[in-house]
Amino acid sequence: MGLIRLFPANTKVPFMRWTVVTVPLTIVATVISIALFFTVGLNYGIDFQGGTVIEIKTKDGPADIGEIRTTLDALNLGDVQVVEFGAPDDVLIRVQRQEGGDEAQQRVIALVQDTFGDSVDFRRTEVVGPRVSAELARNGVIGVGVALLGILVYLWLRFEWQYAVGAVLTTAHDVIMTIGLFAALQLDFSLSSIAAILTILGYSLNDTVVVYDRIRENLRKYKKMPLRELIDMSINDTLSRTTITAVTTLLALTSLYVFGGEVISSFVLAMIWGIIVGTFSSIFVAAPALILFGLRPSKPAADETSKSATAT
Repeated sequence: MGLIRLFPANTKVPFMRWTVVTVPLTIVATVISIALFFTVGLNYGIDFQGGTVIEIKTKDGPADIGEIRTTLDALNLGDVQVVEFGAPDDVLIRVQRQEGGDEAQQRVIALVQDTFGDSVDFRRTEVVGPRVSAELARNGVIGVGVALLGILVYLWLRFEWQYAVGAVLTTAHDVIMTIGLFAALQLDFSLSSIAAILTILGYSLNDTVVVYDRIRENLRKYKKMPLRELIDMSINDTLSRTTITAVTTLLALTSLYVFGGEVISSFVLAMIWGIIVGTFSSIFVAAPALILFGLRPSKPAADETSKSATAT
């Protein structure tokens, strides 16, 4: 175990003392993220704006995705996605919706056809309208909302209401901070971004539940210990596990970001940010929330302890 510990055993870091600084900073960062969302807005990709879909089949063996993407980028059509579709020689091209209505979309199709000429077979061309995009956006919001509601109900039944509300606040914080990153950097926001947010939500929740579970165990063992000290002890107990999980995940994500290419860069960058924010929030958002909502050891347990002491 000594070889994989990032922190020594029996650490005594006073995390709750730092909340004087971390809580105001968290509130300010959350407000800024919300303000960026409503002022700057998100850079919606093809999935939410609509656009043109073109399916091609190369004639000279497997398609060179990189070369096709470079050729299309030179046309200055905005956001262009190129992915392998089925067989190695089948390629799906998605171009963001152009200003100018249906005529502009038809010009895109003609331009792509002229660019590739007879070197490929054009198997399908269609225009994705904004109505479909609005439905995708609505379903994405519903998905995140249902996930948060499920977390609230599960933790309320599994733990107590303070844990449930604290976990929802923590995951909501992570979602808001991630959306703030997309707005600040104007990263392409697509369906894969929704997948990144849901993944971050699950990761953060896992870390939060680990900390909460240790707090609940220690509440049963140390009934007279002040809540702040007990929370500090519980976080220190799980610190090695939390940091090892975060570091190993970040190593994998960093490799994907460096070597994965532009296609997944926005998704991976959001995941990296989400892991960092999620680890931070499981300590400096989830734990202080229990203090805010007045979590205390149950009175029946305390009464039974005093009765047994009196009988003795």
